[in-house]
Amino acid sequence: MALPTLRPLPGTLLAVTVLGELGALGLSWGLEPAYDTLFSALVAVLTVGVGALILSRHPSHVIGWLLCVLGLANALAADLPQGWGLRAAAEGWAWGPAAEWLGLWTFLLLGVVWVLIFLLFPSGHLPNRRWSTVVWLDVAGTAILAAGWALDPDTGRYFAGGRNPYAVPGLPTDALFWGGLVTIAVAMVTALAAVVGRLRRSHGVERQQMKWFALSSGFVVAALPTGAALWNFTPLVHPLPLIALTVWPIAIGVAILRYRLYDVDLVISRAFTGAVLTVVLALVYVGSTLVIGAFAGFGSPWATAVSTLLAATAFKLLHQRVQRRVDSAFRPMHHAALSRVGEFIDALRADQVEPEQVVEALRSALGDPLLELRFVLYADEPPVDERGRPVADHLDGGRESYVVERGGITLGQIVWLPRTEEQRRLLPSVVAAAGLAIEMARLRVELRHRLDEVEASRARIVTVADEERRRIERDLHDGAQQRLVSIGLALRHAQHQLGPAEAAASRTLDDAIAQITQAIDELRELAQGLHPALEAGLRPALHELATRAPLPVDVVATAERFPSDVETAAYFVACEGLTNAVKHARAQRVVLRVARENGRCVVSVTDNGVGGARPHNGSGLTGLSDRVAARGGSLRIDSTTGHGTTLTVEFPCAS
Repeated sequence: MALPTLRPLPGTLLAVTVLGELGALGLSWGLEPAYDTLFSALVAVLTVGVGALILSRHPSHVIGWLLCVLGLANALAADLPQGWGLRAAAEGWAWGPAAEWLGLWTFLLLGVVWVLIFLLFPSGHLPNRRWSTVVWLDVAGTAILAAGWALDPDTGRYFAGGRNPYAVPGLPTDALFWGGLVTIAVAMVTALAAVVGRLRRSHGVERQQMKWFALSSGFVVAALPTGAALWNFTPLVHPLPLIALTVWPIAIGVAILRYRLYDVDLVISRAFTGAVLTVVLALVYVGSTLVIGAFAGFGSPWATAVSTLLAATAFKLLHQRVQRRVDSAFRPMHHAALSRVGEFIDALRADQVEPEQVVEALRSALGDPLLELRFVLYADEPPVDERGRPVADHLDGGRESYVVERGGITLGQIVWLPRTEEQRRLLPSVVAAAGLAIEMARLRVELRHRLDEVEASRARIVTVADEERRRIERDLHDGAQQRLVSIGLALRHAQHQLGPAEAAASRTLDDAIAQITQAIDELRELAQGLHPALEAGLRPALHELATRAPLPVDVVATAERFPSDVETAAYFVACEGLTNAVKHARAQRVVLRVARENGRCVVSVTDNGVGGARPHNGSGLTGLSDRVAARGGSLRIDSTTGHGTTLTVEFPCAS
């Protein structure tokens, strides 16, 4: 996947933010906790990066610009002045108090950007004009709070010199501070109420976007006060602000760019499940620790070990159950679909249903009564349905196709008509849950298909053998048998002619002897056709076959021997191929090749005839294909009109 190309201005803002944070890191490093320094830099760069990425896809999107402003202002107006102030105080640089003063209050201005994002997400427009009052309320509250905080003499304790050089004595800074703080809180809560209201009114894509935004914003609102309140009590809450402020812009980017947009339900489900399990496990651990500690003594390693074991056991027992309950509440369609598939799989394992009935289970789970499951048996053949019947490999009526794979093997495809995007996102999970049943159904369909092919092949072989015997019977009856009858009659007639007319009898007997000789030759030809003479090997037999052909035949054959049944089959392949070349291809030359390749006997017949050969019912190629298949071999015909034909057959044979 190619990385997106940032537009010039957003890319410049990102570069300036990175340089500003690098400068702030260099200035403040070692003068404040490293965690605070790195935390602020990461949040600023990530926020501008997400904004620039949004603007690379949507150049005029207000949320993208606001994110860029938010991160850039954090770097240049807060982190960089603070770093300069710290370094100036330590090294005696100029403008130190002014930089410290700017870093003291400028971060408060970022709250206005937060309120704007809350009100404008995701479209970039206010829900209506009345909500602009909230923006001006927040601006006024921020100005009052900043004045009360920045001009307060008591804030001098945050300066290196212990004095605020810009303090205004006599100014009611406490009243300004608390008045501004309350005003900002009202504006912030009202903006969050706008988020909730927009979520409730939204639908479709916008609803999924609002879910991402509301989930991440709620996490920020819960994490920041919790982290601040418990910061000095436990280090476990220290990562909360960092996680919240990094997840928030990422969630905004996901929602606006619509990357894995519909995974929000999964995120909500897993987050809620984790929260429930955390609470339950904490209660189990604390409760068991108190109970066991009352008997074994608090702090006893036995109490810790047993409590941990009980918590792990509770997790094992409750995880799947809690997950199912949460999914049924937050992902009802997903839960219902997987439940239907799970019930079918359980029935299949109990031998109560057939694997092919997975089609009905998929239709029920996905709510599409016209859903089709097409199995791919062979890559070069059209797919088949659950009864093994070929189906047209095309889509109509707006239906979509989804390829079903398992273990890297293509099992088939699902053809259906999703009504909503949620249904479309549900399909992979349903297919994964039903994967075993689909694979079993395909194997059964393939087995029936192969059995049908074997039965059809055997039937054709029997038919061909019967027709061949009848042909031999006709040839013997109409040819050699009639000639022998004629000979008998001629000899009988010669007996009557013996006597005075010896010359006439001699001529009659000469004719009879000639006919007998011709009959013997015909019977010899028939005998050679029924059972080729392969005592000396396949190559001599092919050379002898070439001498009897009415056109030049080149034989390129190995001298090594093969099993007798393979040699017999190979000889018939050569005979059939040569016959087709003479009868149908109008060839001028034929090449017969026999070789051993990779443990297989490979026979090929190549002619320079008209080409265009295709096997069809009743043709010699069809009968030949049956003979080859009966011996576990494979047949391939390469025949282009005007460029001759190559018949290639491979037989398995022992090395």
